[in-house]
Amino acid sequence: MSGPYVIRGSVCLPEAELVWRFSRSSGPGGQHVNTSDSQVELRFDLAGTTALPEVWKERALERLANRLVDGVIAVRSSEHRSQWRNRETAAVRLTALLAEATAPPPRPRRPTRIPRGLNERRLREKKQRSETKRNRQGRDWS
Repeated sequence: MSGPYVIRGSVCLPEAELVWRFSRSSGPGGQHVNTSDSQVELRFDLAGTTALPEVWKERALERLANRLVDGVIAVRSSEHRSQWRNRETAAVRLTALLAEATAPPPRPRRPTRIPRGLNERRLREKKQRSETKRNRQGRDWS
């Protein structure tokens, strides 16, 4: 999976702004595990990028502030045995993270009132239920 990674619509992350790092991964792998660098770390300089519109960049910097180190976001993948699949997983994770972080904020909720008829019906049913329960109480007929 090479080339630009699409975040949303026509906005892409250029390959030149992505920094890949490979290292040995823990976990299963047999004899091959000691010689291959299958763990992938993908870094993207969010603060210094020119690929994202300014509004999106500000939104992402604000929402991902706790994950950023000097304006750089890092995503790590090591669940697969092959480096290629880990590369794909890391790229998908990064694009999903950025897509979520750059999404527009949800519309503010417009407060609505409970209709008067609905409230009256609820109170009428409550009164009827309490009357039913009161009628169940044992009475001393003697």
